[in-house]
Amino acid sequence: MVRRASSNPPGRLVHPLSYVRWERNWTLQDLVDVIARRINTANRREKAWRWEHWGVEPDVDTQLALAAELGVPAELVRTLRWPDWLPIGERIDTDAPWTVEGGLALLDSAGGALLDRRGFLILSSGTAVSVANNWLTIEPPQLVSALRGGRVDAGLVSCFEQRLPALRRIDHTLGGGHVGTVVDSELTLVTNLLSSGSYSASTGRRLFAVAAELGRIAGWASCDAGLHAAAERYWIAALRAAHLAKDRGIGANILKSMSLQQAEAQRLDEALALARAARDGARQAPARVVAMLTIRQARAHASRGEANECEKLLVAAEEAMSRADDEPAPSWAAYFDEAEYCAQVAACYLLMRRYKATDRWLGQTLALQPDERSRDRATYFIWRADSVLNLGEVEHACTLLGEAIPDIASARSARNRKRLLEVHDKLSKHRRLPAVQELQERLKPLITSAA
Repeated sequence: MVRRASSNPPGRLVHPLSYVRWERNWTLQDLVDVIARRINTANRREKAWRWEHWGVEPDVDTQLALAAELGVPAELVRTLRWPDWLPIGERIDTDAPWTVEGGLALLDSAGGALLDRRGFLILSSGTAVSVANNWLTIEPPQLVSALRGGRVDAGLVSCFEQRLPALRRIDHTLGGGHVGTVVDSELTLVTNLLSSGSYSASTGRRLFAVAAELGRIAGWASCDAGLHAAAERYWIAALRAAHLAKDRGIGANILKSMSLQQAEAQRLDEALALARAARDGARQAPARVVAMLTIRQARAHASRGEANECEKLLVAAEEAMSRADDEPAPSWAAYFDEAEYCAQVAACYLLMRRYKATDRWLGQTLALQPDERSRDRATYFIWRADSVLNLGEVEHACTLLGEAIPDIASARSARNRKRLLEVHDKLSKHRRLPAVQELQERLKPLITSAA
């Protein structure tokens, strides 16, 4: 078949196999027909749907038949396993040198990453951890004055720095689907100034720090919108920019975000390694940052069912948080206030299925949550509904989900809509109850758009 000319795919491509089909203009039926022509197997499209959406792994003969059609060597299929051997388009150059030139090349390639509709991870297993280890061990190069193009003075850099809080607030309120294009444009502009402008070494470091924070926000917006390949591209570039800025705190915050993405993809070993690298790399950071990184490592242990390790880190996070108001912290850490701290403790207990503790901590979170962080407030209502549902409080769960509806509807957050679907499915066993029936009617528009 003729491959599709390069263009932006519609929606999100949820699985590497989705990308293969899009690139070749195959329907699900086309895919199973191609395989059936090579081996004696039933060509039911339902099989392909399960491979893409249910995580079902095709048998070896089916994989080898598909690999032959795609021109992938059989040895690669055996070495990389499903679905890592599937050809999924452009990769991220994680081998770029940790120099100014390498960092600028990655920032340049990250511009426009939101056009990448791949809703799955494209870094192979272990790659993100290798990048984190390099960040920990490689010394940042000395920046020298850049003497090219128009002059970038400290006042212009201040303008970019002053815009960052507004971009964070837009993300917290409206979700990644709204803020992504704005941040990407800003990152492209800053990258162009770094590549073609003239500036002193100190101004250059500040400008790289701005690029790093813009890349972090763009990555988080992409992750929130379900565009995981774009998120990886932004974060890898942002980590290099933080390295060039000699800002360990921003770099650690980027690794913290990458850790959560890996955990949600069920790469739990990598999630823990990234969280540990983030905390190790910023041990001299202000107490608020230390608390934030410590609790992310605790959450990684909770994902793995390691309760003792999680509890020890929660104690350490509490101690650091008790000193947070006594030390100045960078502006990007301001969101980690008492409300967010309580929410992250609750997240740990929810993962460990300690639902009473989860409910207690989320009650504190929602009492303290600022109005402008409505996207996160929706998350915490959904988490609390999940916890009380597991305690048998069905009507209470319905009430909590009902309170989340306005925030879910206003923020374009694929992660929240996925969470909503999961709790909605759990409520289906109680569908005869009037409270559940009433809630399902109210949720219909959201469920339809999330499906």
